[in-house]
Amino acid sequence: MPLRSLFEDHPASVGETYWQHMASAWGFSWRMAVASLACLIHALLPFLFEKYGSQMITKLHDRMVLNRHRDSQTGHNGQAGTQAPAQTSAQPPALQSERSAA
Repeated sequence: MPLRSLFEDHPASVGETYWQHMASAWGFSWRMAVASLACLIHALLPFLFEKYGSQMITKLHDRMVLNRHRDSQTGHNGQAGTQAPAQTSAQPPALQSERSAA
């Protein structure tokens, strides 16, 4: 397996270049770090950040699913007519009710 494919196969499988994938993953990591800190604070002071952790998980999930295929018209392999997967509400009832309350 060529070294280059180690860095490019996965990003290409989600319709991104190496650099796009790095930026996206970095953005996710920062948001997850902030959410983790908020959850830690919430564990100590339960009246703070009551919904922040679950809301961030929902936002990150939605962002990842919606952006999984950057070019939904042609797909990452350039074939016309390739569509991104349809969105479904596969969230646990607790997240769905919390999300609708926000």
